[in-house]
Amino acid sequence: MRKIDYIIIHCSATREGHILTPEALDLEHRRRGFRMTGYHYYIRRDGTTVSTRPLELVGAHVQGYNKHSIGICYEGGLDAQGCPKDTRTPEQRTALRLLVARLLRRFRGNVRICGHRDLSPDLNGNGVLEPWEWVKECPCFDVATEL
Repeated sequence: MRKIDYIIIHCSATREGHILTPEALDLEHRRRGFRMTGYHYYIRRDGTTVSTRPLELVGAHVQGYNKHSIGICYEGGLDAQGCPKDTRTPEQRTALRLLVARLLRRFRGNVRICGHRDLSPDLNGNGVLEPWEWVKECPCFDVATEL
């Protein structure tokens, strides 16, 4: 099994009121040149957690971090107008907490749980990653304070 240093949370950038099935997510990633969905897990709005890539395979979700990470994506992340928003349902919040806890039990050690945006470069070099430095807002909530 791979050494895991990160559990990285993402959103699918799907607008409120729209559906993105696991099959549609897979097709979207294949169109971008991936062999399959880049994330290891996908959490639907009803809380259903779908395994989308075997954990043994390196993910395709954060350039430079894939080798030693697990990618989890939740369906949503945009408001009806397409602006970033934490759109997680109570079921998604519960499913995410349970999945992360399960993964932490399996991959013991110093595993950092973070959002995709938290791995953006520190552009001004002050040691603090500020919102203006985020490459993207994904996953649209502060992972560090919640998980």
